[in-house]
Amino acid sequence: MSGKEEIRYKLKVKRRYFEGVRRGFADGAIRDNFLNAFSACESFFIYNSFSTEADTKGIIAELLEAGKKVYLPRVDGDKMVAVPYGETRVGAFGIEEPVGKPYKGKIDVTVIPLLAVNEKGFRIGYGKGFYDRYLKKDKRTKKVGLGYSFQIESFEEDGWDIPLDLFVCEKGIYYYENQR
Repeated sequence: MSGKEEIRYKLKVKRRYFEGVRRGFADGAIRDNFLNAFSACESFFIYNSFSTEADTKGIIAELLEAGKKVYLPRVDGDKMVAVPYGETRVGAFGIEEPVGKPYKGKIDVTVIPLLAVNEKGFRIGYGKGFYDRYLKKDKRTKKVGLGYSFQIESFEEDGWDIPLDLFVCEKGIYYYENQR
């Protein structure tokens, strides 16, 4: 098992056992930290949380209530596209994905799932590369990782990895120098 594979495994286990009141409190703090940081932004490409990921459903509900534009990811073949929030159906990997035409305009903030993030803002995702490929096309969006503080790990990034601009967790916000 490679270093990244070991970290993926370890963090999946940690997230599975992070539950109940502690998880609820952490998700609420993540939501509040995120909304306080980005209330001035108008458009958001945000993953639809699934399984043990940090909850995005509360964030999405608040953004919609505030009249913000919300887009969810959908996997189309080997690429990921942003689709306006609306009707969903179970898509790739058993995740709820939006139905509709992909959006190709500017998006202020892209919220990215992760299993781990290092001190330079590089993340370990699920290993399929969808977000790295998407982010290569949209260099203007603010790249925001969402997760729990225990997901901060030390690891070496790969040359093709794209760093986050910041990481939002229950303890606050970690800002990184944009390295590319």
